[in-house]
Amino acid sequence: MSQALQTDDFMAMKGAGYYSKATIGAKHVMDNAAGLILDALERMDPPDNGATFTMTDMGCADGGTSIDMVGRVLKEVRGRCPSRPIQMIYTDLPRNDFSQLFQIVHGLTDIESYFTDIDDLYVYGCATSFHQKMVPPGSLHLGHSATASHYITEVPCSLQNHVHMVGTAGAERDAFEAKGAVDWQNMLLNRTEELAPGGRLALFNFGIDEEGRYLGHTGGVSMFDTFNELWRGMVDDGSITQDEYLATNFPQCYRTVDQFAAPLRDEANPVRQAGLRLEHIETRVVRCPFAEDFERHRDAERFAAEYIPTLRSWSEPVFLAGLSGGRPGSERAAIVNDFYQRYQRRVADAPRGHAMDYVHCYMICEKI
Repeated sequence: MSQALQTDDFMAMKGAGYYSKATIGAKHVMDNAAGLILDALERMDPPDNGATFTMTDMGCADGGTSIDMVGRVLKEVRGRCPSRPIQMIYTDLPRNDFSQLFQIVHGLTDIESYFTDIDDLYVYGCATSFHQKMVPPGSLHLGHSATASHYITEVPCSLQNHVHMVGTAGAERDAFEAKGAVDWQNMLLNRTEELAPGGRLALFNFGIDEEGRYLGHTGGVSMFDTFNELWRGMVDDGSITQDEYLATNFPQCYRTVDQFAAPLRDEANPVRQAGLRLEHIETRVVRCPFAEDFERHRDAERFAAEYIPTLRSWSEPVFLAGLSGGRPGSERAAIVNDFYQRYQRRVADAPRGHAMDYVHCYMICEKI
């Protein structure tokens, strides 16, 4: 696909603090799994040798969803290693709102930060995709990424009847899974080169669990099917063209547990040969916080108004990218606003079953 649109060219989480405020569930994922990272740190038993300790948050968005987890981990590092300078590197794509990230980390927003509580701490940003090399070889001690590495470098083919690979089968599904496998292996190879011996990766990835569940598809109304139905409906009523529908494809691959683990279990795979080992793997489902709130307050209009922003915070760039560049920016924005308003109306009219439950595969890997 020589003319494929690169994911880096258009993808970024919604900025100006929108992402952290809307995507509470992503924070719950990291907060609830912080113990996995702290356990890995205990196994690392980093020496108090005065050398710089480096941690990364890869695919950080504005940093608000990981702020508490990162704070807990870095405070543990400081307690174990009083003499070691700590280098915290936040990474994301070039279009990411790094200004908002640093405002959050430095405590300039209403989100509480760890920054002033940890001595000898140095915080940096890296506007480089995790599909590329980000830090010098052998310099990384603890790499973390959550809710991010399902993104692939480019869409391998145009989906004919859906907007996401989870709604496809046959050759289209095979193409996405093949592209996902290549990108996953390359991402792990880059991290393995960057890790110091004994370093750990903590990767909390969107995926497909053992029961076939995935993000927004856990037994109720399927979120990606709803995306597709509403976007297709806008073709039918003339709001968008068929070509624009076909150009709207999420650059994502949701992997099974076996697909996640394959490069680390196959003796012949370059990742395993490079020294990366799988210490722990499991799947968990974290409930949609807005659906949980709705069970208490039972106000459908409120639920719809609070729920749609969490979908919009990460999906909006995909729908905007699908629209023709010949349309004025204001027109494209109006179309996308209409799309989310339709989704909100649907939820308000029939809220039962709508939820964006988070389905993740949690992995801890060691560099030997």
